[in-house]
Amino acid sequence: MALDPVDAVIVGAGGGGGVVAYELAKAGWNVVLLERGRAQTFAETGHSELHSQRTTVLGNAFGPDDTRHLRIREAENGRWVKVLPSDGAYNNVAACVGGGTLSYGAMAWRFLPKDFQMRSTYGAPAGSTLEDWPLRYEELEPYYAKAEWEIGVSGKAGANHFEGKRSKDYPMPPLPFNREASLLAPAARKLGWHPFPIPMAINSIPYQGRPACVQCPHCVGFRCEVDAKSSTAVTVIPRAIATGHCKLRTECVVKEVLLDKKGDARGVAYFNADGELVEQLARVVVVAASATETPRLLLNSKNAMHPNGLGNRYDWVGRNLQGHAYSGAFGLFEQETWDGVGPAARVALCDHNHGNEGCVGGGMLANEFIRLPYLFARSVRPPGAPRWGQAHKDWQRRWYKRSMGVKGPVQEVPRWENRVEIDPVAKDAWGIPTLRLSGRKHPSDLKTGKYVAARAAEWLRAAGAIEVVETLPGMGLSGGQHQAGTARMASEAKLGVVDRDCRVFGTSNVYIADGSVHVTNGGFNPSLTIQALAFRTSERILAAGHPGKRG
Repeated sequence: MALDPVDAVIVGAGGGGGVVAYELAKAGWNVVLLERGRAQTFAETGHSELHSQRTTVLGNAFGPDDTRHLRIREAENGRWVKVLPSDGAYNNVAACVGGGTLSYGAMAWRFLPKDFQMRSTYGAPAGSTLEDWPLRYEELEPYYAKAEWEIGVSGKAGANHFEGKRSKDYPMPPLPFNREASLLAPAARKLGWHPFPIPMAINSIPYQGRPACVQCPHCVGFRCEVDAKSSTAVTVIPRAIATGHCKLRTECVVKEVLLDKKGDARGVAYFNADGELVEQLARVVVVAASATETPRLLLNSKNAMHPNGLGNRYDWVGRNLQGHAYSGAFGLFEQETWDGVGPAARVALCDHNHGNEGCVGGGMLANEFIRLPYLFARSVRPPGAPRWGQAHKDWQRRWYKRSMGVKGPVQEVPRWENRVEIDPVAKDAWGIPTLRLSGRKHPSDLKTGKYVAARAAEWLRAAGAIEVVETLPGMGLSGGQHQAGTARMASEAKLGVVDRDCRVFGTSNVYIADGSVHVTNGGFNPSLTIQALAFRTSERILAAGHPGKRG
């Protein structure tokens, strides 16, 4: 069944897709926004820790489900094994309206200028595909500012000693320091470092018709009960629909991008909520399905012009999968450090993002979000600390409010071998060939992780910790919520998948609007960069003179 053509069809109603839907609909384009998950309410999950996106013991609270989705993963012994979405090896991103932004912690970071020039800064380590972006921070800066104001970010301009130049202040002041931040900030200054309040996509004051944060402890992993968290589900997507030009269709699983004889897209084929295969014709296709699902869709979309998959003439699609090599430390204190004031993560520093002797890059450090009891019981403990029985309960009672975690997303060095490809056998519940994941971190990542973890331990000791345990990244493939890199932006087709406008090489009308296009992933949570790029890509789509352009 073929539906009437629209100006644009967007695959994925998450952090990037929601932005593009809003910008095109606002310009008068008729847009269809397809989402494989549902629109979820706060009442469905509430504050149950066992139904959060961080605790998957009962499955993923915000999807995808274990019954219809699977992936294949290369195990340590080289064998291919099936993994389900609730397994960490699946490298899941939430599948619902808003995507990961519905339940994320909402840190809203700009990358630093050097993050766009990693090869120029460090060279290319052996066995890596480390490269510069084909655009610089200064070119993206206006779109960072636009994202901060359109989505709603609280912060303090100029507080980050290392950030690039800003054209505009934040629209809201930062959230106030909690007890942990009040202990850590002076300790950092004592060490000669530069602490500052974390920029958060959370309302510190009423903004755009949404209330201020009520500072409950249930933030990361949960939908916000008052919608103070600036998810695209409560910001740009409702605004897109309100224009009258955007139709949101949920529980729609896209099978392939439909291609014509010239190699351009003519729409997408998808299974609707009733399981019917539908063709949505469109003049422009935007893929914003995540850095694992986007390459899967491209590789599953073939014709004579794209025999190896859409945009895959030079075998770049699915390569360079990267996330973050999280590193940090956990400390125990004599006094109570826990005050229950959410979202808890309030103070950060960027002294160790670059310039670390002998390291390639680094990462920002920040205090952790509130660790709820179940997750606290499963988290790192000093050697010999009990894990079971009455001794475990006593330990939990004694230290739950007298502990603190500091960690950071260490920037990974990309590798050609870290990849997403199509499994030749396995299919999902809709009969669509599923993806398989393989690869491991570059040795440089562990070296940098050890350096950053040591700084986190130093910070905790300066704040008064009596015992500290460093936490280091494993060497396994990384992706998860911060996945990126699998449709690299490049200056020419031989070096990547999309051009500077995020348009797929070899097509005139297919764009990508998620972390897939990141050349490197910064030492930060990447959501604001994805959204800044999405605003920029929308502008480029509107300026490209596609036949569907209005007015």
